[in-house]
Amino acid sequence: MTEWGMAIDVDRCTGCEACVVACRGENNVPVTGPVESSRGRTIEWLRIERYMEGAFPDVRMRFKPVLCVHCDNAPCVKVCPVSATYETPQGLNAQIHPRCIGTRACAHACPYTIRFFNWSEPSWESPLEQTINPDVAVRWKGIMEKCTFCVQRIRRGEDTAKEEERPVRDGEVDPACAQSCPTRAITFGDLEDPDSVVAQLFKSPRAELPLADLGTGPRVAYLQEGEWRGSVRARSRD
Repeated sequence: MTEWGMAIDVDRCTGCEACVVACRGENNVPVTGPVESSRGRTIEWLRIERYMEGAFPDVRMRFKPVLCVHCDNAPCVKVCPVSATYETPQGLNAQIHPRCIGTRACAHACPYTIRFFNWSEPSWESPLEQTINPDVAVRWKGIMEKCTFCVQRIRRGEDTAKEEERPVRDGEVDPACAQSCPTRAITFGDLEDPDSVVAQLFKSPRAELPLADLGTGPRVAYLQEGEWRGSVRARSRD
């Protein structure tokens, strides 16, 4: 059984936010605008957090992409009164949007603050409505939404592999954020495949699971600053 996971190399991230733009375009994430943003009503499936390291004058700006970590023991699943969110056998924290009644209990339970409430009907100013991805449903007012690991791309890769009667190849499925990253800081793949790049990165001494002491079992690992160890190399675009 495939179990999807992601590794993010913080040492490679330059904070360019190409992943943020790609995520919005791929998943029809609406732009909330300055008025709604001033009210704290932004919707960001993926955001870049900035923090400083070191002491003056040796200070360095660091960047960290933050998204749903698709927990093995997800707090959001336990508190949803209508089971609108659930864990799939492949390790995804999935969302059934038509079932959601917008209690926001999942957002309060999530320690990673990556769930967002859709305060208004989504809209795109002309000509941006032409960028809507037909493979992804446009969500409506009054429900919760978050990163899905680009599940539509996962399904497409699985369907292709099934038609060709073979397993999904390592690197065949890439979420929009991973595909768009110019430094290949984001790696996605099957954690159950010991030979996959992402599985080997999870074993790196640089790998850290966010808030692991909470017992949520995140499927996103961050590779902290340090010398590159072992023989694992990021995949090239070829």
